[in-house]
Amino acid sequence: MIAMTGDAAAGTGQSRSASLPLARVALGLGFALLTWAGARVSVPLPFTPVPFTLQPMVVLLGGAALGSRLGMSAQILYLLVGIAGLPVFAASPVLPQGALRLLGPTGGFLWSYPVAAFVAGVLAERGLDRRYITSVVAMACGLAVIFAGGVTWLALFARPAGVGFDAALRTGFYPFIPADIFKVFVAAAIMPTLWRMIGRSPSSA
Repeated sequence: MIAMTGDAAAGTGQSRSASLPLARVALGLGFALLTWAGARVSVPLPFTPVPFTLQPMVVLLGGAALGSRLGMSAQILYLLVGIAGLPVFAASPVLPQGALRLLGPTGGFLWSYPVAAFVAGVLAERGLDRRYITSVVAMACGLAVIFAGGVTWLALFARPAGVGFDAALRTGFYPFIPADIFKVFVAAAIMPTLWRMIGRSPSSA
């Protein structure tokens, strides 16, 4: 076997170091795109302006997989692209694309995505994504952020006028509890499975 010279080894180390930021940028872009893809799976409900989408699961997975800062950055990028006018938000017959979507009934859910990704990422960085039960806790905490932001916005700030907390809970929380609990269980199973697939056991974390 040919030994690598000092210069060659240094060059290899530098190339790997240079590739790491690019890989992180690519991962961030990838989860921003996945958030858009999650919005494509949109089921409008007749009794609420808030549609059912796969976005919360993507947001939570992005935070856990990328870490707090990069996961949050991916969601900020997603929102900026939407504010710029690209049709990345969930399809709606009454809610516009672009910046006005963030002022409408679903705005609080969207605004909460970066914070939820950050929370899930912080908990994952502390090892909660290594085991299923603790991964459920991490994902549930991130989901709680999404619901807190969405319901509060819907109750107090949504345009043309806030609807109050009773109505906000009826239209932005209660109908989504069963499906979102299921999404938390699914998302929580992915991260420990991923660690096992890449050969890193919980005890080595």
